[in-house]
Amino acid sequence: MSGLVLPSIESLVPYEGGKPIEELARELGVTDAIKLASNENPLGPSPRALEAVRARIEDVHLYPDGAAYALREKLARVHGVSMDEVLHGNGSNELLDLVVRTFATPEHHIVFAEPAFIVYRIAALTYGVPFTAVPLTELTHDLEAMAAAVTPRTRVLFVANPNNPTGTYVGRAAVERLLDSVPPEVIVVMDEAYFEYADAPDYPDSMTLRHRRERLLVMRTFSKIHGLAGLRVGYAIGPRTLIDYMNRVRAPFNVGSIAQAAAIAALDDAEHVAKSRAHNLQERARLTTELTALGLSVAPSQANFVLVDVHRPARPVYDALLRRGVIVRPFANLPTSLRITVGTARQNSRLIEALGEVLR
Repeated sequence: MSGLVLPSIESLVPYEGGKPIEELARELGVTDAIKLASNENPLGPSPRALEAVRARIEDVHLYPDGAAYALREKLARVHGVSMDEVLHGNGSNELLDLVVRTFATPEHHIVFAEPAFIVYRIAALTYGVPFTAVPLTELTHDLEAMAAAVTPRTRVLFVANPNNPTGTYVGRAAVERLLDSVPPEVIVVMDEAYFEYADAPDYPDSMTLRHRRERLLVMRTFSKIHGLAGLRVGYAIGPRTLIDYMNRVRAPFNVGSIAQAAAIAALDDAEHVAKSRAHNLQERARLTTELTALGLSVAPSQANFVLVDVHRPARPVYDALLRRGVIVRPFANLPTSLRITVGTARQNSRLIEALGEVLR
């Protein structure tokens, strides 16, 4: 089978997300597990989104609107842009991949930080595009080093803000310097999946920075604060030219009709967003305090999760938590750390108790 795929694809392993509760039940017989591994909204989806899903369920025999007109129109109004500056995606994940597929070839180059969202690396390897993975500095994007890594061949630069899996962020001044210093031919992608959870005074809304450069794409998702992870809806906002080319390449009917309806309804549910944000702020602070009291190091987070250094190999701790019905997320490139989603108050208390038992 030699030569069947690119060597870079040969090097890939399938993406492995947070372990599903059902899988844990099959493997270990645990029937009351809680999942704090995939950064889902513990309060669930918007009630308005659920109403919209119920109203559209009988239409699933029909193909969705491939252009997602109503959703894009709504997003354009919410963000004060034109519809031809908005593109819908099967989660922002698809759109991140689409940027590389549309604009980069093996003759180009990509820059991203690491550890960061693994999809950047997966997309580069899938399409055989050379890349530079710039190490984090104190678990945070080093934007100066990333700008220095840009070469004449660089086509795309990704910034996750807040970053996954660390939860850290880069402030407005640093982002502005990056946008101003990177050559204009480079497409800068600001991946803001956790945008709504950030509360730092200098956390930048990249939508307000679009005037600083033409080739800027802002990615958002409905999977996090809107609680629609199972429906897979995300969107990109950027200049018409970039959006047009990506739209030519995207898969037909990439966002289902139920997902589109739920997303539109979720945008009208400011109460659910505010409630989810307030809950996260309170419980993220509590988790940070109680995990620190256990002698662990917690990275300062602007997202709906915390990265916790357990000061020992993390995989055995992860496995022990699984046996206690608590699912978190280990990372091979952060061997002493676990990423823990902010859950409900009861879930967080169970996690703290289980972790305390494991670490004794």
